[in-house]
Amino acid sequence: MKKNILTLVSLALVLSVTSCTVDIREDNNTPTTNGGNPQTTGNVMDGSGTLSGEISKDLLVKKGNYTLKGIVKVSSGATITIEPGAVFTATTSEVSGLVILKGAKINAAGTADQPIVFTSDNKTPGDWGGVTLYGDAPIKALNGATTALSEDGNNQYYGGADANSNSGTMKFVRVEYGGRKIGDGTSETNSMTFYAVGAGTTLENLVAYKGTDDGYEFFGGTVSAKNLISYGNYDDAFDWQDSWSGQNNSNWFGYQTGIGNFGMEIEASSNADNTPPKVNTITLIRAAGTLPEVSGSPEVSAIQFKKQGTGIFSNVYVDGYKNTGGKSAFAVLIQDLATETSQLATGKIKVEPLFATANNDNLLKFGYAFTSTNPLSFTNAATVTKVVLTSGAWATVNGVDLLAPLK
Repeated sequence: MKKNILTLVSLALVLSVTSCTVDIREDNNTPTTNGGNPQTTGNVMDGSGTLSGEISKDLLVKKGNYTLKGIVKVSSGATITIEPGAVFTATTSEVSGLVILKGAKINAAGTADQPIVFTSDNKTPGDWGGVTLYGDAPIKALNGATTALSEDGNNQYYGGADANSNSGTMKFVRVEYGGRKIGDGTSETNSMTFYAVGAGTTLENLVAYKGTDDGYEFFGGTVSAKNLISYGNYDDAFDWQDSWSGQNNSNWFGYQTGIGNFGMEIEASSNADNTPPKVNTITLIRAAGTLPEVSGSPEVSAIQFKKQGTGIFSNVYVDGYKNTGGKSAFAVLIQDLATETSQLATGKIKVEPLFATANNDNLLKFGYAFTSTNPLSFTNAATVTKVVLTSGAWATVNGVDLLAPLK
């Protein structure tokens, strides 16, 4: 990646001070005034200000309230460290988002009582671009390509050779109202997006709240994630492609309300040779009256596999997936014959044990978008339990406990 040489008059990171208090310091505790702009080493934001532009040196963001303006990119070699209790409000007057580029890191370790929150000034789904991480782990894109161009409007090539690459840590982080449309308006970012992110990265106790695309989307890579909440996202609660293969995932809760497509949309970009990701304990709940984004769409099932997508899922609980708009809903839907013959039939797709409540249609059988010669059925497993997570500030928005549907 091209490196920028920073001077005091040409800066990649622009920080606007919103009061007369000097809130930007070097790590030797000597304040810098410079019109509110930081020097080139050891920068600190001390509780307020505007984050914009490109971050090319390490930056510490302390607890406080900040504005996030435009696409903020952390470049290779730099780390943004965010303290518990920091709140970023994205501006909607322009396209905004936080992007951790390949070779950069985010260290955002909130707590249950003091989560790190990314929200927007209008508090409306689709207001901004959400949080995006890039890594250096392997992918398999269309036709087996080991690199591909990102879909997020940042024109970044992703895909590498380091399965254990580390893009940092995200714990107790909540992203609200993401998924802004980009380009010609037909593409969108997600609440949280992971491009070729490696297994050295830590993703735990995250909330994706009311975005207009997917709650979480993985484009290849090997990273795993624990304790995820996807609440009220318009497209899929969880989505992946390019042969994502995380092996240590657990406690995924998807709650679809108002507008929502699949609970999980799974594909491998038509690559039959892929390593199935593993997720232990999944709860997918669709609130009554939830409609797909497009009227009459068949995207109303809990878990869909297509384009050679695979997954080994255990302890799966499904509730509320009912026929909608003349389209049939299933706990598990197999979309094409190739996925059935090369993945389901060979054991690279497993959803067991599985419990689908009586509040679902087409009970105890897999769905097929084609004529299957070997349609599968299943028996509800009494041993399945819902995801168990602890309520708190990290999972509460506007006084609403996002975990209430689990109780």
